[in-house]
Amino acid sequence: MCCYNIEGILATVRAAEAKRSPAMILLFPWAVEYADGILVHAAAEAARKAGVPITVHLDHAQSAAMIRRAADLGGFDSIMVDMSHYAKAQNLAQTAELVGYCHARGIATEAEPGRIEGGEDGVADPLALALEGLLTSPEESEEFVATGIDWLAPALGMCMGSMGRAASSWSMSGCGGFMRGWAIAQEIFQKCIDCGVAKVNINKVLNNEYVRVQREKAGRVPLTALLEEATDEMQKAVERCMDMLGSTGRY
Repeated sequence: MCCYNIEGILATVRAAEAKRSPAMILLFPWAVEYADGILVHAAAEAARKAGVPITVHLDHAQSAAMIRRAADLGGFDSIMVDMSHYAKAQNLAQTAELVGYCHARGIATEAEPGRIEGGEDGVADPLALALEGLLTSPEESEEFVATGIDWLAPALGMCMGSMGRAASSWSMSGCGGFMRGWAIAQEIFQKCIDCGVAKVNINKVLNNEYVRVQREKAGRVPLTALLEEATDEMQKAVERCMDMLGSTGRY
């Protein structure tokens, strides 16, 4: 679950405990810079206190400096080494180097061969950088798996948050698969899970509830009540996602 504030973190943890589901708190590099790591440590503490397995992940870390800073900061269980804005050779070389840096500190890694189109709050949009999307080939996936990554985030034709071109079809071995977005039919999610996808990033489904409550109730109820209701509504959204993805009741 992509979290930008303490409400998102609490909603994710509470939903996971209520549904007896594992979960992952996803933060963007913005969270490291905005609060100088304070939000990261809050997420890590919430994860440690939870009664079910919860990890903290840095998503789309797009510079070597940020990846090293985050790895040395403490609090992250995993980091996405996103060098997809570089050409393939440089992407692969930097990924290999930074995977080693993270693994030496006990941090799992994820990498993105190819380049996905679209953007999220806190993530650079390739189109804004005049970069086109690039689909991942089976051969490229094997090259990136060979760097020692723990998860692969291939570009198979989806845009962030929505379906794009028809996805490629291939298999891989040696690491976990990952997909992003929520605007996908449930049967497609299930097929992906059956094929080995173990990590799904969800953003708007969670955070739109926070925005909706703020829009409807701000200035009309006490601030504390506003924050509590926003957290409750976000939790409900996360619980629905867990039911749909089949992680409910796993713990």
